[in-house]
Amino acid sequence: MKLATFNINGIKARIDALPRWLEAAKPDAVALQEIKSVDETFPREVFEDMGYRVETHGQKGFNGVAILSRLPLEDIIRGLPGDDSDEQSRWIEATVMGNRPIRLCGLYLPNGNPTPGPKYDYKLAWMARMETRIHDLLLTEEPLVIAGDYNVIPQAEDAANPMAWTDDALYLPATRAAYRRIVNLGLTDAFRARNQSPGQYSFWDYQAGAWEKNNGIRIDHLLLSPQAADLLRDCQIDKEVRAGEKPSDHVPVWIDLAA
Repeated sequence: MKLATFNINGIKARIDALPRWLEAAKPDAVALQEIKSVDETFPREVFEDMGYRVETHGQKGFNGVAILSRLPLEDIIRGLPGDDSDEQSRWIEATVMGNRPIRLCGLYLPNGNPTPGPKYDYKLAWMARMETRIHDLLLTEEPLVIAGDYNVIPQAEDAANPMAWTDDALYLPATRAAYRRIVNLGLTDAFRARNQSPGQYSFWDYQAGAWEKNNGIRIDHLLLSPQAADLLRDCQIDKEVRAGEKPSDHVPVWIDLAA
């Protein structure tokens, strides 16, 4: 089973680039972030015609997550539990019914800038809710994949120029500590389980020639429960997508599971 995460930075802007990548990469399921579309206007027919089932949790103009799957999906949940007043669309879950069912959580974690301030407070509170949700899901002892744009630079080697991010919400000590608490629930960073070398990024800003200089950061992650980690065969970043026509500032990251 090939599962992926991809922050597309607007479905309308990526209506040609996303199908092009899907046709080339052929993931069984992909968690999308920043669809920037309400459910009713998401161009689902484009992807249904490619054989994908489409489940969205949208929001007008901002945020929004989705799961596209060529396999059946069951038990779909929209929204991160723990705060009924939260109106931002950043979390979606479904069980991907392959040869072995995999619980897939797609997330778009808050950016948190500027700091300090309410946006950073929201980020940390959201991460605490996420930690609670993952703790509960781990109790099922079923294969679990938490995939998405985490807006977290875990370690210095995950940035080309870590000193430039010292005061940024993506790299502040409290952010990385919250991320470590989540990982320490018993999760495996799929990419680092297969590749420990520096210089591996999933985001390059549109400004200042970041892509051409490889001035990137790794903020798109797939974390695996022990049961999913046991199935891991490969994890790669599709870096070349960033060089395509009208690219997102993120690129897809995917895993291959023996499932």
